[in-house]
Formats: sequence, C-alpha cells, structure tokens
Amino acid sequence: MKALIATLTLMMLGGCATNGQAPWSNLLAPGSCPKPSSEQELALNLADDMANEGKLHASLANLQSLPDNLPQVRQRKARAYRLLGRNEAEPLYRSLLGTCLAADGEHGLGQLASAKGDNGQALAHLQRAARLAPTDEKIRNDLGVVYLDQLRLEDARFEFMTAIELKQTDQLAAVNLVTLLIYQDNWKQAAQVVSQLGLSPEQVTEAQARAQKLKSSTPVRPSKDQVAAVSDALPAVK
Repeated sequence: MKALIATLTLMMLGGCATNGQAPWSNLLAPGSCPKPSSEQELALNLADDMANEGKLHASLANLQSLPDNLPQVRQRKARAYRLLGRNEAEPLYRSLLGTCLAADGEHGLGQLASAKGDNGQALAHLQRAARLAPTDEKIRNDLGVVYLDQLRLEDARFEFMTAIELKQTDQLAAVNLVTLLIYQDNWKQAAQVVSQLGLSPEQVTEAQARAQKLKSSTPVRPSKDQVAAVSDALPAVK
C-alpha cells in the first residue's frame, strides 16, 4: 500500500498545486469549547452511533436532552439535519464558526453550498475548513470534489491524493480519483488504482457514470480495450 501511494504520488503530482489557499499568516485560530461532562459524552457517543447507523431521527432525539450551548451538540444536530435535508442545518453550522469546531462549521456550510450547486461558496467554505483542519480526510476529499466539478483537475487530484494518504481505508477519495482519471481517459492509472485499492465493480461503475457527466454532451466512448483494462483490475466477486 505504501509503495502504491508513493508511486501514484510520483506519477500524478509532478507539480505543486496551490489550491487557491491564503498565506499562512491569514489562518484563523479556532476558539475554545466547554468540555462535556462524562454523562454528556455518553449521550454524544450514543447519538453518533445512531447517526452512523442511519437512525438520524433517533440521534436527534437523544441530542435534545443536551444543552445547545455545547458546540459538540450543535455540530451533531447540524449533521443530522443536513442529511435529512432540513433548513435547521445552516444556522447550526454557522454557530460553530469561532469555536473549536470551526472547521466542522465551514465543512458543513461547504457541503450545503455544494448540494445547492453553488461551487463558489462551497469552495470558499471548504478551503477555510482545510486550513483549519488540514489532516481531515473528509474535508480534503470534499474540497477535491468541488475542484473536480470546476474542472480544476490538478487541484482535485492533489486533494484526493492527500485524502487517500491520510486515511487509506476510506475508499471515497479513491473512487473520486478514479472518476478524475477516467474523465482524463487515463485508463491505465485508473486500472492501477482500482486494483491496488480494491475498489468494487459497483464503485467503478459509479466512477464511470460520474466521469461521463463531466464530459461534453457528445463524449468519446471508451474503447473495448480501455474498459477491459479497468474490468480486469477488479477484485473477484465472491
């Protein structure tokens, strides 16, 4: 795995991506947050477990017993409301700015803007989030998605590679990287990523469909040999 990451980095990141970020002197220092009590921590963990299981309404129900003056509570409520498509998410994310969870606030606002198709606002929020939490692979991946939507391919590639290196077990960035490579008709590297990172046939199909949407209305269809190169790299389905 380490060898793969090093190889991909050498092949794909010959130049430096600026990512449109401001100088270090412009970084914002996150504020502080009160520490939850042990009982509150248990309730927060329970709400996290329920949200991760897709039980967003139950997660919100558990959070309602906790005080909203805790940014940790507002952050979890904001995520649940965002996933449920409710308007309460945006003011909750904005309330996190200036706290120790400012990166989460910027990230959430970026996700909301991206869902509305406002790539300009999404980019501004996600760039700030990445400066506040540079090792958060989810933020780096989502920033890469916005760059990809804008066809800023080198910047997108940089963010996807960063996300992969930060957390190699999370395949979301790998799927997005394959999407980018297929869009560029770089089938050889796409096949290598698919094989080495163990992507499923469903993930490859998703990447191909998303790459197709990025192309013009009359895209050049891949040859049978190109499709076969990716298909041959897929792990066997058991």
